[in-house]
Amino acid sequence: MSDTMTAIAIDGGKGPADALVPTTLERPVPGPGEILIKVAAAGVNRPDLIQRLGYYPPPPGAPATLGLEVAGEVVALGEGGGRWRVGDKVCALLGGGGYAQYAVTDARHALPIPAGFDMVRAAALPETVFTVYANVFEHGALKAGETLLIHGGTSGIGTTAIAMAKAAGARVIATGRGADKKAKALELGADIAVDTRTEDFAEIARAAGGVDVVLDMVGASYFEKNLQALNIGGRIVYIAALAGPVLEVPIMQIMQKRATITGSTLRPRSADEKARLTAQIERVVWPWIAAGKLTPIIDATFPLEEAAKAHAHLEAGEHVGKVMLVA
Repeated sequence: MSDTMTAIAIDGGKGPADALVPTTLERPVPGPGEILIKVAAAGVNRPDLIQRLGYYPPPPGAPATLGLEVAGEVVALGEGGGRWRVGDKVCALLGGGGYAQYAVTDARHALPIPAGFDMVRAAALPETVFTVYANVFEHGALKAGETLLIHGGTSGIGTTAIAMAKAAGARVIATGRGADKKAKALELGADIAVDTRTEDFAEIARAAGGVDVVLDMVGASYFEKNLQALNIGGRIVYIAALAGPVLEVPIMQIMQKRATITGSTLRPRSADEKARLTAQIERVVWPWIAAGKLTPIIDATFPLEEAAKAHAHLEAGEHVGKVMLVA
């Protein structure tokens, strides 16, 4: 291995998509409990866009380079590298550093490549699967027979949430902007889909019996209608706030519905907490993948050196599923 590698830097530290430029960095060296992965593919996620704009700094100790999920081959082990051996094929959750030819991660945050998956599909799993599992199934406590309302149903998170909820035996209502996205959500397995440009999702959800869990990346502008759609004892789970970060909470309505409002971020969690999630996901979600109940939807793939184009594509908002880089 060379001591250097190609990686993607943010020219000027922050900026628009075209601020992303290839550069040469020292190849990382795995420390105790870590593995070094030769990256074959990396996912492009909305937190990467926010970091590029200067609003989402990496947690202490994480690389400044963008990239929260990769797939590739283990090429070196730090002391105590756990279950992995050189030559193993893995996908992994990262604190950063995925937009590069090599990346280091805690060995406990890696998972085996599912049988029959290529590297691009495998790299599309960690960030979305971890986010959906933690928020929908842990914080939201979704159970078989309940109804999940997913906003942004054709996003990378949304398409994964549809598949995981259906695999768990839940009913799904998905929203999207436009008739095409409504049709795509139905094609991907949603029981009901709503075009939010022309339809009232709260009215449709109530007519269908209400919802028990809401997965919301929109934020304040949808809060009132989320509450209207919610059944008694329902849970609203926030993973982003693209259309307003501050809620005005009608306390009496929360009390009457015995509603829970919660949410979380993934990246700042401790290494031990991410390791716990990894083990749970391998136990619960990997069998769904093996049974053919979950496969990531890939919208577009770009060479690593064209990360700027990948970001522009994701920002345009017309994608269905994941946007990926190939190293």
